[in-house]
Amino acid sequence: MTEAIDAEQAERFSSLALFLVLFLLIGSFLTSYYLKVKRITAVHETIVGLFAGMFVGLALRIGPLEHVRDMLSFSNTIMLNLLLPPIILASGYDLSQVKFFRNFGMILAFAFLGTFMSAVIIGVIVWLASMLRLEQPKLSLLDGLIYGSTLSATDPVTILAIFNTYKVDPQLYSIIFGESILNDAVSIVMFDTLSQMRGSHLSIMSVLHGFGFFAVVFNVSMVLGVLFGLMCSLLLKHTRLRLYKELECCVVLLVAYASYFFSNAVEMSGIVSLLFCGITLKHYAYHNMSRRTQRMSKGILQTLSNLSENFIFIYLGLSMFTGKNLVYQPLLIFFSLGAVVFSRYCSVFSIAWALNKWSEWRTARRQARNPGLPHQSYQLPHNYQLMLFWAGLRGAVGFALSEGIVGKNAQALQTTVLVVVVLTVIVFGGTTAQMLEVLQIQTGVQDEEAESSDDDLDYDAHPWLADGQTAVSDTPVYQDAQLGSHRPNAALDTNEVLPSVNSSTSALPQAIVAGPGGLRSVSNDELDMIDPEEPSERVRSARAVLDQANLILRDGQWFQRIDERYLLPMFSNTVANRKHEQRKEQLQARRAISREWQGSESNNIAVPYNPPEAAGPSDSGRISPNKNKQH
Repeated sequence: MTEAIDAEQAERFSSLALFLVLFLLIGSFLTSYYLKVKRITAVHETIVGLFAGMFVGLALRIGPLEHVRDMLSFSNTIMLNLLLPPIILASGYDLSQVKFFRNFGMILAFAFLGTFMSAVIIGVIVWLASMLRLEQPKLSLLDGLIYGSTLSATDPVTILAIFNTYKVDPQLYSIIFGESILNDAVSIVMFDTLSQMRGSHLSIMSVLHGFGFFAVVFNVSMVLGVLFGLMCSLLLKHTRLRLYKELECCVVLLVAYASYFFSNAVEMSGIVSLLFCGITLKHYAYHNMSRRTQRMSKGILQTLSNLSENFIFIYLGLSMFTGKNLVYQPLLIFFSLGAVVFSRYCSVFSIAWALNKWSEWRTARRQARNPGLPHQSYQLPHNYQLMLFWAGLRGAVGFALSEGIVGKNAQALQTTVLVVVVLTVIVFGGTTAQMLEVLQIQTGVQDEEAESSDDDLDYDAHPWLADGQTAVSDTPVYQDAQLGSHRPNAALDTNEVLPSVNSSTSALPQAIVAGPGGLRSVSNDELDMIDPEEPSERVRSARAVLDQANLILRDGQWFQRIDERYLLPMFSNTVANRKHEQRKEQLQARRAISREWQGSESNNIAVPYNPPEAAGPSDSGRISPNKNKQH
């Protein structure tokens, strides 16, 4: 038993514990830097952090620092209230809404139905093994289902990071990403629902009551998150907080966290609320913020999310040896691992088969109604299904939920969940790069719909050459403002706004305006004043190709119509939002034109130039003093 210590000793031990955690985090990020520099993709820094945590935890277990070991043992409160919210908020805030909602039906099927199937299959297998005396703890069916709900939470952080490195097909990435963020929320709500049924007789009515409770909790939590996001949007729109950037950023982050803790306080799901609050903030409040707050909020959330993700894996490694009252039962671990793999296999392939059949039926029905029009049915390929199966590694959310398991078998079940989480992360997360090659999944895919903010307009749309010019044009990007350029076509007769080499620093131009006098840089604020309603013929043709490929959502989406007509004018800055969407569409068109020109080995930009006297007020893309005065 740990001896009591005074306040001074407790302060010293806590400082040592925090130093060990910070030392491991620094080592994890330096390892990440080394792996990126050496282009080593077979190992991810989270795996290294996990093993480093296990090594330090083992040293604390066999060493004399018992008080430090107790301070570093896993805490459910720290996990759910400190580490998880930044990851969920950043996921909702940086979510690619176009791809997410385009695949929303498929994501919902895997997140809801897949999670439910996994929980039931795992719970039934463990319960049957317990009934047949194949494992030590004696479990009821309800205990098995509660245990299954903890192991149904996936956390493919490592796999998604490797996907980003390899630039895997955005369609596959969005499905796995969307499933993972909703899966955690579904698992938590399912665990709470089943825990509410403890002590009652399991019957049809209790099951129906459980489904009803689940639906109420999920939907009410979603509504709360949306309401908090809309409240923040109205606050930013009708106040002048944008003049005080630091206060504005603090208010945005605090409102998001308030939605999480308020939902938990009223016994709803804080994760669901925080996720949809982040989505709402990005859709409505983002364009009410100042440019600096837009950059700051994204940077802060990405930094906090990265810190939390790495710390979670270190925390799991430490908990393997610093946890209190760990009870390892090999048979229970073996059956649990088998049940996790089998349940993932059943859920992924059965749901994918049903979705493919549904897509074929809908396509055949549309073809029968409109035989003259082309109809394409999206099928989830077999190698994508296998990758979805491989992305089913379990995460820290499951272990955090296991802390809520009660009863005489609680310690054995909690230890088993921890071991299963660590093993799946090592096995599935550590072999993802090899599986991409084995399954022959396409990599190096350029995401045409990558979310582009106003700070990073087309940073990598064109490859750089050694002399500081792009592959699209032989006009140098950096030139003397007085002498101009001595290259051919230095002064382009055009009023087109060309993509610039942008940076987060204000020292570099945000765009290059080409006109009769050559190129000049403009800032983001000036770019807002440019009228983009009359793009060039090449841009219009490229946009038409994108539309035909269904890469840009257009009319026919009922929510989009309601959003544009009623919600955006009420809650957001519609002018900034429209300009942002137009710039994003133009960037997508320019990327397509860039690849077309690279393929035809064309190095010149030729776009028509309208003289000032012949151009109407809406035909000019140049910035004039009159427009500046109007704005």
